[in-house]
Amino acid sequence: MKRVKAACILQSLVFSQKPEMGYTKEQALKRNHDEIEHYKATMERTKTRYQIVAAEDQEDGSVVVHVKKQYNDKTDVSEYFS
Repeated sequence: MKRVKAACILQSLVFSQKPEMGYTKEQALKRNHDEIEHYKATMERTKTRYQIVAAEDQEDGSVVVHVKKQYNDKTDVSEYFS
């Protein structure tokens, strides 16, 4: 029998605005960074352990965020977070 002892997810998330909204690059970046802050606050509120590995602004105003986060709250994932 096997069971999961610990697990983490490594995600690459793209935060972007719809082009038809007509935002400038600076406006899109501000909205996307605000959305990232909301995403982080949501994870903190639900007590999900996470670590932002990298965040990269793109030429089109989108932001790519690489995040390592806890898979579930049933196991100890401290080995994944330093």
